[in-house]
Amino acid sequence: MTAEHTETCTPALADRMRAYARLNVEAGCALKPGQDLFVRADIASAPLVRLITQEAYDLGAHHVTVRFSDEAIERMHYDNCAMDVFENVPSWLAELNNSMARNGAAVLTIDSDDPEAMSGIDPRKLIARAQASHKACKEFYDALDFGRCVWCIAGGASPAWARKVFPDLPEHEAVERLWDAIFKTVRLEGADAAAAVKAWDAHRESFADRCAWLNAQRFDALHYTNAHGTDLTVGLTDKHLFNGGGDTTVDGVTFFPNMPTEEIFSTPDRLRAEGTVVSAMPLAHNGSLIENFSLTFEGGRVVDLHAERGEDVLRSIVETDENSCRLGEVALVPFDSPIRNAGVLFYSTLFDENASCHLALGRGFADCYEGGYDMTEDELFEAGVNKSATHVDFMIGTDDLNIDGIKANGERVAIFRNGNWAF
Repeated sequence: MTAEHTETCTPALADRMRAYARLNVEAGCALKPGQDLFVRADIASAPLVRLITQEAYDLGAHHVTVRFSDEAIERMHYDNCAMDVFENVPSWLAELNNSMARNGAAVLTIDSDDPEAMSGIDPRKLIARAQASHKACKEFYDALDFGRCVWCIAGGASPAWARKVFPDLPEHEAVERLWDAIFKTVRLEGADAAAAVKAWDAHRESFADRCAWLNAQRFDALHYTNAHGTDLTVGLTDKHLFNGGGDTTVDGVTFFPNMPTEEIFSTPDRLRAEGTVVSAMPLAHNGSLIENFSLTFEGGRVVDLHAERGEDVLRSIVETDENSCRLGEVALVPFDSPIRNAGVLFYSTLFDENASCHLALGRGFADCYEGGYDMTEDELFEAGVNKSATHVDFMIGTDDLNIDGIKANGERVAIFRNGNWAF
């Protein structure tokens, strides 16, 4: 929402934005008194970030550091800069990120991206930036991946994003409609932040029974099928864990990496994926749209891919590094989910992945392997947990998706039937 929109929005919307800011900081980031907060956002989200900053200080934050970006300027960089610009990360930027991790800051990212802001750019530049960032900011990413820092990604309505989601509405109405849709996905009724925090505590507990059942089964693999062409078997590691409803740091702090979240997820065996999977929803990736695509796996690797739109971007994801062609996540989300039932296609992975079963190419999760936080990246890799400079979720859930759990003795157990839980 632009500054002009903030000044003219209704008092009710302004109050809900303030409550949303509180929810992000208190529940999403679980911010503690004396802790630093690091906020990353586009300038379109400046009004929300101001509210977040004040709420953080009201909760006792030691210091709030904000790094704004601008999609329009980012586009200029991609259109005009040579490859070497993307192959190197400025020392000041690496130090900013790494120092935040070193200081134990909570990291809050506001996603307000225009789904098509980067359409047509050279995908090799995206690959170069991802590789360089992962290398230069390794301390930062390791802190997030290995449970040493709290992190949260939340949405913020922007005019460009709202126009894509609600193209038939005037911009101002589209922005307010998008805010309303965002609030509903995060269980914010009215402007009562305290009630929303309690709702998220209850939401966390609702995942426990299903996670416990899945973990007790000790499945060896998952088999996905539907009438759209998906027929994929994904192997699981011998010490895999299913998680959902938030995460916990090594120090025992519970937080929500994604707001919203409706998924139960695990990390598969990087070497074991066979068959073809077909997308169920568009994938918005770094400002480009990928639509109607399929991936074929052999020996855990993508060996073939097709897309009606954005195939070059899809290929750039798979070719980011030597392991980005392998899976790092399997996630279970019923077709009959609150976000799907809202009837809004967000063109944002943060939201759309919580309306659909999904997989992810790239990095796996240490907390989805028993004892993973006590292992090195290389030890996890040898155990089957993928390592990569990227992690890209894509949606595969349909109303006829069936998923069977396969045990080591060949026994098959129904997990999903016709898009929803079978147990």
